Amino acid sequence: MEGASYVLDANVFIEAARRYYAFDLVPTFWEVLVDLAHDGKIQSIDRVREELMRGKDDLSQWVTGHFSHAFASTDDEEVIRCYRDIIAWATDQDQYQESAKKLFAEGADGWLVAYAQCKGRTLVTHEVFNETIKSKLPIPNVCQAFNVSFLDTFSMLRELRVRI
Repeated sequence: MEGASYVLDANVFIEAARRYYAFDLVPTFWEVLVDLAHDGKIQSIDRVREELMRGKDDLSQWVTGHFSHAFASTDDEEVIRCYRDIIAWATDQDQYQESAKKLFAEGADGWLVAYAQCKGRTLVTHEVFNETIKSKLPIPNVCQAFNVSFLDTFSMLRELRVRI
């Protein structure tokens, strides 16, 4: 998985499972994700896996049964260093409410950006850039501050020339 181009946010999996690519409607989507991970094109991180496993639903079963190999460890000195830089930056931003900073520090988002930055990956998320938001630190805002590429699921699928 070291060479994967894309690292996926939890919302990529959650939105797909709950809405447009439900397991019972579009099983091919989930098979494609497994194939892309096996081919080393996509991955996620251990902290996203932890978020997905809290659901105890079809998605958590799929993660355990089919995608568990595709979650990279964030327990890497380079990633930890990048994460510290990101948290320091977030803490210093006056734009965001303290509750938003706290939530950001407690979740996987900062780790995702750190992993993508250190490993040269494109981060895949459904969050969008918002220069005026105060109540949340959107992943794209952090990506932009750290020069990390990001896009949404559909753009990733197009770039990978996936057909479902």
